[in-house]
Amino acid sequence: MSRWLCTLLATLVALAIPQSAAQATILVDLASPAIAPSTTGETEVTRTALLLAMLAIIPALIVSTTSFIRIVIVLAMVRHAFGMPQTPPNIVLVSLALFMSAFLMGPTLDRVKDEALTPFLDGSASVSDSIESASDPMKEFMLRHTRESDIAMVYSISQASPPETAEDIDILKLIPAFIMNELRVAFTIGFVIMLPFLLIDLVVASILLSLGMMMVPPQTISLPIKVLMFVLIDGWSLVLQGLIGSFV
Repeated sequence: MSRWLCTLLATLVALAIPQSAAQATILVDLASPAIAPSTTGETEVTRTALLLAMLAIIPALIVSTTSFIRIVIVLAMVRHAFGMPQTPPNIVLVSLALFMSAFLMGPTLDRVKDEALTPFLDGSASVSDSIESASDPMKEFMLRHTRESDIAMVYSISQASPPETAEDIDILKLIPAFIMNELRVAFTIGFVIMLPFLLIDLVVASILLSLGMMMVPPQTISLPIKVLMFVLIDGWSLVLQGLIGSFV
């Protein structure tokens, strides 16, 4: 088995060496002053590098500036309310939260695309103009779902003077305030969802105790009852409708 692994690693290294060498040759050729690229080529390379950098930070932006936080936390708390911490799997919950976030953020993302991304790709807008145009729709969305007390707390922590208007709020201070508000709302919704499941656990434990069946784990009896109740009331639809309603 170890010999097979060593052979596989050696093969991968052998395949990677020519590719790395080719990439290094390309970088050297581009850096050589004798064959310096034209202005148009430099612009295309700069635009490509910026797009790659944007792709690197897009996951962090999706998590911190959209409705993803609230949705994925509530779905995870529903899973724990059942007493099944691994069902549904994480990939299912994350995928559902991602597509629900895309649905809720559709108008905002359309504005970002029309006002920032398309002009940048066409070359009609600079990098700074595109960033500013993209931050405005996201800023409006976060302001609608952020309490003034959270914004004031962030400014107090940073020891900065509070803004006079909403347009003066720094987006780097707005994002942590938005995240704190999303955590607060998500835990509030999760607490309301977990109460019926807690009641079922208490009733089942009381019945088993009164029958003298102390050796039977209450989770063994309550889990099928909770799943059946959740299916009968179409619980997933109710949870998703409640999440969507919390953003409207």
